[in-house]
Amino acid sequence: MARRLRPVELDFVGTAPTRLVFTAGLSAPPEAVYRALAEDVTGWPRWFGAVTMCRPTAGGAGREVRLKGGVRFQETILASESGERYAYRVDVTNAPAIRALLEEWRLTPAGPAGPAGTGTRVRWTFAAAGPAPLRLALRLGRPGLGRAFRDAVRALDRRLASTPA
Repeated sequence: MARRLRPVELDFVGTAPTRLVFTAGLSAPPEAVYRALAEDVTGWPRWFGAVTMCRPTAGGAGREVRLKGGVRFQETILASESGERYAYRVDVTNAPAIRALLEEWRLTPAGPAGPAGTGTRVRWTFAAAGPAPLRLALRLGRPGLGRAFRDAVRALDRRLASTPA
């Protein structure tokens, strides 16, 4: 059953009771990574293995996301800064126990790495609030979430390398 979560703003990324932060590098420049994150929303399932469907809603101000296992999210985009940041909060989900959830993708140039001359350092923050059992589950699930992130970033990097600019 879907339920509405507590609406949070961008500052939640730094104040959430549970914050999982992961980083990785890509050879693609920040602008290309940003386009894949924010502009090619329907393309997420092609590089993020946990995502089975992703589509823009509300004229691009939101997203509907489905994950393997049947978890669904309705999200609001909170930040969309070309080449720098993409962040969204979950407004409605069928995932149990979560009270608030915000994800932020920060992009920074990473120096010479690819044919275009610059790579990208990606920092993904998964900020959540919920009862103690959820916080424990997220801490225990951190290695798996980190692996899913790293696999997704590698797949995205391969995808961007094979896509003409």
